[in-house]
Amino acid sequence: MSREFIIANSFLIGSQALLVWLTGAGMPRFLDRLKGPGWALILPLSIAIVVGAIAAIPQVADGITWIALTLVPIGAALALGWAMKGARPALALLVAPAFAYAWWKTDTLAGDATAAALTVLSAVTVGRLLAGLVPGVFLRLGIITMAIIDAYLVFSEKLQGPNATLNAAVPIEHAPRLQYLELHYASMGYGDIFVAGVLGGVLAAEHRRQLPAALLVFVLSALWDLLFLHFNTLPATVPIAVATALLWLIQKRPGTSPAS
Repeated sequence: MSREFIIANSFLIGSQALLVWLTGAGMPRFLDRLKGPGWALILPLSIAIVVGAIAAIPQVADGITWIALTLVPIGAALALGWAMKGARPALALLVAPAFAYAWWKTDTLAGDATAAALTVLSAVTVGRLLAGLVPGVFLRLGIITMAIIDAYLVFSEKLQGPNATLNAAVPIEHAPRLQYLELHYASMGYGDIFVAGVLGGVLAAEHRRQLPAALLVFVLSALWDLLFLHFNTLPATVPIAVATALLWLIQKRPGTSPAS
C-alpha cells in the first residue's frame, strides 16, 4: 500500500464513520403513509440487481450515472438543509457552487474530492429517510444481508467487472461522476457509503449514541483494510455490517438503555 493510497483510503473510511455520526432523525408527516418494512429490501437488492443488470447490459451503467447526476445534488442539498445534524436551510445553497466546481474541475483531485463530498452528503439524506420509513430491526438485517452479498460478489470476482463499467461511465463529457467516490489513489462505491448513512439513521431514530458507533466503524474499517496487503478490492460494507451486529448485541444486553 502506497502512502497516497493510505491517505486517500483514510478519507474514504472516515466518510463512512462521519455518516454514522452526522445522520439525523425525523420524517415529514406526509411520508408516514409510506412506512413499511419492505423498503429494507433496497439494501440487498441495490447491489445484487445493479451488478447483475450491468453484467447483462453494460449500458445500464449510463442510466445510473444520469440518476446520480440528477439526484445526488438534490440529496446533498437536503442533507445540508435538513437531514444531517446541524442542518440549516441556508446551507443547502452551498451545493450549487460545489456542484459547479466539481464539474469545472472534473478529473482533478480537488474536483473529484468535491464530487465525492456531494455523494457522501446525499447518503445522509437516504439514511435518514430509510430510517424514518423502516423499523430498525429490518434495516439492520438489510445491512448485514447486503454485506454478505457484497462479500460474495467481491471474493468470487463477480463484482469487479460491472463495478469498473459503472465507475467508468459518464453521463455527458466532462461531467462529474457522482455514482461513486473517486480520490484517484483509492475509490469507494456508493453502496459502501449508503449503508453507513443507513446505520447512522437507525441509531439516530432510536436515540442511540452515534459518535462511539462512528469511532467503532472507523476502527473496524481500518483493521479490515489491512487486507489490501493481499487483495486489490474489498467489500467496504463488511465493517459496517460487523459494527451493526456488535451494536445490536450490545443494545440487547440487559440494562442497556438508549442515549442521545
